[in-house]
Amino acid sequence: MNEKTLQQIAEVVGGRVEGDGAVRICGVASLGEAVAGDLTFLANPKYAGEAAKTRAAAVIVGEDFTGACPAALVRVKNPDRAFMMAVILLAPPQPVPVPGVHATAIVAEGVTLGAGVSIGPYCVIEAGVSIGARSAIGAHGYVGHDVSIGEDCRFYPLVSIRERVTIGSRVILHNGTVIGSDGFGYVPENGQWTKIPQLGTVVVGDDVEIGANVTVDRARFGKTVIGRGVKIDNLVQIAHNVQVGDHTAMAAQVGVAGSAEIGAGVQLGGQVGVAGHLTIGDKAIIGAQAGVTKDVAPGAFMWGTPASTMEKFSDIRAHTMRLPELKKRVQEMEKRIAQLESGNNRGSAST
Repeated sequence: MNEKTLQQIAEVVGGRVEGDGAVRICGVASLGEAVAGDLTFLANPKYAGEAAKTRAAAVIVGEDFTGACPAALVRVKNPDRAFMMAVILLAPPQPVPVPGVHATAIVAEGVTLGAGVSIGPYCVIEAGVSIGARSAIGAHGYVGHDVSIGEDCRFYPLVSIRERVTIGSRVILHNGTVIGSDGFGYVPENGQWTKIPQLGTVVVGDDVEIGANVTVDRARFGKTVIGRGVKIDNLVQIAHNVQVGDHTAMAAQVGVAGSAEIGAGVQLGGQVGVAGHLTIGDKAIIGAQAGVTKDVAPGAFMWGTPASTMEKFSDIRAHTMRLPELKKRVQEMEKRIAQLESGNNRGSAST
């Protein structure tokens, strides 16, 4: 870590120090795990009790924080954002790829490499590829025929880019991700599956970051599109002909079926499943593990399987949680009805 004084950190994050501004900060940690020399933060009031017993050297808190804390404080408007800025300030410098082509890499004739491009050990770069200035392909990377990659991209080891894919500038692809694999297209014939050729491609916009072991399938025809500024977590599957709008975010293990259209600024929680040929409107939010089976309106907040509005989901869940109580009440009512019927039957017999 880059060691800084608390006062230096406060100046960067726009905060006000209460306590010893000269204390040296050499690490970051959570409230419960922090030790001497660490900086931590309190954004959620429910963790205020941990702030009272933290061993951290300093805590970033909101301007209205009034709880007990043995550490120095940095008061800010937004503790989450301030802590993020502090982490960036304290983080050790990232290893910088060395420009040039490693001796073990295989680069086909006619490949166009911009200034400062780095091709790591055991990479394979096929014919017709163009890679923009300062982009880096990590060890064991594969770039297929006629792929175009923009400037300042960073592909970590074992990334595979299939033929004819287009990737914009400043794109980050993490280990094991595959862009342009064949879409899942088959038709049943005579009791077996016949493959449908996947002739399209994938287009990835500028400033996209895609996590580890993500698969983005090429279109059956046309393009699978990942818009500008999209952020995709690990282990996500994007099927053929999907369209993802600008600045959408997807958490881990999301699955999007073929030809779905996802708008701009959409948020998909972990393990969300989206059926094919659906449209999710701009800025919609889909809660974790939801199953989307119908179109979603712009700005909607959906949850559950099948996904419904948050209001409806909460109502259904509230009633579901009461089922044991309702079952008990029904059983009691059945006993009372049986007793009443038994009494009536005895009365009829005596008459």
